[in-house]
Amino acid sequence: MVHVILRNFFLFLSKNQLLNRGARKWGLKLGASQVVAGETISKAMKVVDELNKKGLVCTVDHLGEFVKTKEEATESTEYCIRTLKAINKTGVNCNLSLKLTQLGLDVDPQLCYENMKKILASAKEHTIFVRIDMEDYSHCQSTIDLLENLRKEYDGLVGTAIQAYLYRALDDVENLKDVNLRLVKGAYREPPEFAYQKKEEIDTNFLKMIKLHLRSGSYTAIATHDHQIIQKVKEFCEQEKIPRSQFEFQMLFGFRTELQEQIAKEGYTMRIYVPYGKDWYGYFMRRLAERPQNVSFALRGFFSK
Repeated sequence: MVHVILRNFFLFLSKNQLLNRGARKWGLKLGASQVVAGETISKAMKVVDELNKKGLVCTVDHLGEFVKTKEEATESTEYCIRTLKAINKTGVNCNLSLKLTQLGLDVDPQLCYENMKKILASAKEHTIFVRIDMEDYSHCQSTIDLLENLRKEYDGLVGTAIQAYLYRALDDVENLKDVNLRLVKGAYREPPEFAYQKKEEIDTNFLKMIKLHLRSGSYTAIATHDHQIIQKVKEFCEQEKIPRSQFEFQMLFGFRTELQEQIAKEGYTMRIYVPYGKDWYGYFMRRLAERPQNVSFALRGFFSK
């Protein structure tokens, strides 16, 4: 019960634009610096390089929310392209993750599409994979529709994420069986008419999704900190003789670091999702919402400053 209250509270805070503006003035305080790799591209590249040296590969995400104008969307697009150039220049082992709302999806879908094409043109030039993060349910279908259009020209260079708590998730995985997918449980507050509410139901659907996509033969990114599910995936892949080159595990920067390194040492690809940027507030609130333990984690970070 306490977990549900805390989750709803932090998800509510994550959408507060007034607090988001205030957070930019605070800087990476309240523990956010433990899970956000600084505010600049150069700091993000430094963190990625350090993770690479530990045997971990990465994907970076320039954080940004509440984009309401064409100018803001254009600025975010240019930042993504600059990030791709930095990845290429530094030679780090890293992909790019992004959100379509940053690129103007809520402003004008056609604008967002054109911005994505600019980013993918740069990604193709530097041979860097781009992951479209899945956002809340209201953006789910529009994200998939845009992805399908982009694949006509950039197939194999772009993928997305599917969230297990949505009732539609298994159908989406089936329909995107030839796409590089990140499979996640889901981090937004969704109503019961669209999504499972109980952890047990979400976990069950998550494993079904993972097995379905792995059996399709397509590349599968399993994004979870749940060690029990990770173990079940390892066992399933051994039983089904699915090569380790066909899948990877993914975790968030700053969480369960010992487990991340252990998985990499076992010979699995372990990719770390590394967020950076000044607009870190919404991301940080959703991380606090996911697990009650994260609240004490953040407070420890704040009081240790």
